[in-house]
Amino acid sequence: MMHNIEQKTPYGLNIQVALPYEVVVERAREELSKEGFGILTEIDIRATFKKKLDVDFRPYVILGACNPPLAHRALSAEPDIGLLLPCNVIVYAGDTPDNTNVVAIDPVVQLGITGNAELASVADDVRQRLERVLTNLVEETEAVSSS
Repeated sequence: MMHNIEQKTPYGLNIQVALPYEVVVERAREELSKEGFGILTEIDIRATFKKKLDVDFRPYVILGACNPPLAHRALSAEPDIGLLLPCNVIVYAGDTPDNTNVVAIDPVVQLGITGNAELASVADDVRQRLERVLTNLVEETEAVSSS
């Protein structure tokens, strides 16, 4: 199921999408919604750096995604797990205009630091959903570009 998904860091699941940043951000929101994730937080890094530091930065957004039933399971198993929630998904412009990076936290790694076996099945479920989000982003792009 890891179609085009790379693990460039020990904690992230990465893909590159051959579409402009704005399009990919919107599609990422849609794909997350299909998998039951709502966006609880959204941090526009570029705008924040410009406002606070007067520094130009590539378009970059952090989406704090939460699947309420899975969050409930995790918090019921370990109340302090809220420190590791929500699941962040980042979208940032690549080095060319029609290339965008999407990276999701690896929840197996993220929740694995707890050592709580009850959280393993939640983490696996979340990872499968995030992998589908990433895979669907790439497959939609390939379908559009091949037609």
